Amino acid sequence: MPRQARLDTPGALHHIMVRGINRSQIFDDNEDRSRFLTRLGENILKTHSSLYAWALMETQVHLLVRSGPQGISALMRKLLTWYAQYYNRRHRHTGHLFENRYKSILCEEENYLLALVRYIHLNPVRAKLVKTMGELDLYPWTGHRAIIGKDEYPWMDRAYILGQFAGTKGKGIRAYHRFVQDGLAEGRRPELTGGGLIRSQGGWSQVLALRSRGEKELSDERILGSGEFVEQILQEADERQLRQMKLRRKGKSIGDIIEGECGRRKVSEQELRKGSRRALVSEVRAAIAYRSKEELGISGAEIARQLGVSTSSINRVLGRMGPLPTE
Repeated sequence: MPRQARLDTPGALHHIMVRGINRSQIFDDNEDRSRFLTRLGENILKTHSSLYAWALMETQVHLLVRSGPQGISALMRKLLTWYAQYYNRRHRHTGHLFENRYKSILCEEENYLLALVRYIHLNPVRAKLVKTMGELDLYPWTGHRAIIGKDEYPWMDRAYILGQFAGTKGKGIRAYHRFVQDGLAEGRRPELTGGGLIRSQGGWSQVLALRSRGEKELSDERILGSGEFVEQILQEADERQLRQMKLRRKGKSIGDIIEGECGRRKVSEQELRKGSRRALVSEVRAAIAYRSKEELGISGAEIARQLGVSTSSINRVLGRMGPLPTE
């Protein structure tokens, strides 16, 4: 069966897995890892993406990314092409470095964000590179140290993750640390590395329970989430495909609207997507939501992902607005 097209939904949460071809090594030393991280950070900022978790292993890379307006392809294509060329030059390597296609699973944030952050940052434990929480705190090649404040990466959104645990940084760090420690013994969790009904439901037992009750759940191998979430994403993908056909003729996208409104009101796109509640930023966010809905027909859920806020908040904004005024 041919592989389905990647679901490159802008503003969505993606678990990205990159592997060396034939399980080969992709990092020979710390210089390779440092160069990869530097370029990753540059591309995260350039594409207006958000990075919540990462782990560099000998033969693979795991990333948890919220894609920017251009989707994950803009981020990953440039990153992997650059690194393969760098690696081949430095190590006089020939041929392919990576598997032909990196794996990307679009994930339901509400149910899987924190589980994925913990799972990705515990990769060194499962690989037996470290054994204890203290050793993981010292291990430099995951985003865990950045979240607990031991390393600083301006391109990693640690504040968003800490905010899931507590209102203050100190309390958030302590709660996050306990959360990761509680997962030390959990081992591999296949449901977190792929989509589909079995993975989304956490295993065959849950799927069989659904069937015994006569319930059906929509699933897709490219999506990790509930049937309702899968349905929403697939519907958005269909709508996006039709919209892209029209936009190619009109030459307009939500990215253009964001850039135009931010430029007009002198608000940075970074502040806009960080959930700032400053009055001016809220006004710009509302204007973008308004225009995106009226001019492009984009759903509230997709607008929310683009702007880094909840779907309910965007729907409230849209609900307060009347027809688009004429100029």
